[in-house]
Amino acid sequence: MQPNTTIELDPDEALVFFDWIHRFNNSDDIEFEDQAEQRVLWDIEAILEKSLAAVMNPEYARKLAEARSKVRDRE
Repeated sequence: MQPNTTIELDPDEALVFFDWIHRFNNSDDIEFEDQAEQRVLWDIEAILEKSLAAVMNPEYARKLAEARSKVRDRE
């Protein structure tokens, strides 16, 4: 059996990725080749949701905007 794969994200990257994956998972315009792909994305979303305090914060939109600002490429 192969060892687990670990991906490290800083808190800002994790919040940006969580928001995107949450929107992606709730879109009706997605076409998966196999249901296993959807299952993996649901699982990743759940893992991120459990680890991010900002998800339940009333200031979520502001925290997300700040995280996006920190993560995006500088011009």
